Amino acid sequence: MLAMVMERQGDGLKARDVPVPVPGRQQVLIKVEACGVCRTDLHVVDGELAHPRLPLIPGHEIVGRIVEKGPGADRFNTGTRVGVPWLAHTCGKCRFCGRGLENLCENALFTGYTVDGGYAEYTVAWQDYIYRIPDRYASPEAAPLLCAGLIGYRSYRMAGDAASIGLYGFGAAAHIICQVAVHEGRRVYAFTRDGDSEKQEFAMGLGASWASGSSSMPPKPLDAAIIFAPAGHLVPKALAAVEKAGIVVCAGIYMSDIPSFQYDILWWEKSIKSVANLTREDGNAFMEVAAECPINLHVATYSLEDANTALSDLRTGKIRGAAVLIPRQFKNTGK
Repeated sequence: MLAMVMERQGDGLKARDVPVPVPGRQQVLIKVEACGVCRTDLHVVDGELAHPRLPLIPGHEIVGRIVEKGPGADRFNTGTRVGVPWLAHTCGKCRFCGRGLENLCENALFTGYTVDGGYAEYTVAWQDYIYRIPDRYASPEAAPLLCAGLIGYRSYRMAGDAASIGLYGFGAAAHIICQVAVHEGRRVYAFTRDGDSEKQEFAMGLGASWASGSSSMPPKPLDAAIIFAPAGHLVPKALAAVEKAGIVVCAGIYMSDIPSFQYDILWWEKSIKSVANLTREDGNAFMEVAAECPINLHVATYSLEDANTALSDLRTGKIRGAAVLIPRQFKNTGK
């Protein structure tokens, strides 16, 4: 099969002809129909996330159909369309798994980081860590649900019952969560790169009540803010923008250093939280929401061979919504 392989961090991806993987116990073989390009992939490829498996096939927003089942894999029928997320497998035995915190598992495996992912024509996954995809979404549109949606939704739930939410960094995750929040009757305030009027118009078109550059203050204090951009300097800005008892959620797996700030913007029982990975409970809950809420997913599609171009466009902020890779056998099918 064709796969885009990272042989060394910082050197981009190489197109390689590699063997189709064989599903092991409780695993399924999936023919990939689409794979989203996530900012975490960028952190892995650029070397900001250390110690990946090498060589590595990145990609953890995978949608495809089960074509073969390994021993003991009886949860899904062959032909079922499923999604594969970042969390690939957990041990179920460590102190965190025992507390229901499998997202913090000490022996976790991660798709497209410590096990091969979906920048390929086929991939394997453990049956208990994949999700049935709601029928309302075509495969390219469904791909961002597997991380931008899932991690975004975990971040959103961490914001509690906030009636007004600021979203810093209006990319793949924010454009999904904006629609979920508006659907649930909350007010969304979108913060983009300063001067990015196109992204601001995009946010307003998805139901945001207000949109401006990240250096701006909202017209009134927010109940919570979620920072999707990997920019530590936004943390003090978000703290200054939230109300008493406000919550600032840092949603990325990587963020640049947070600068020092005055204590008075943290006072009044404000809090800062980080998000680490996801749980299967998050995935099941979000897929139910995605089946009910008509999320309009904006994707820019690239051929699998153009993965480096997609990563570059993501790195420079050229993508509105989410980038998605399409293997050649699905490129012109409209699936």
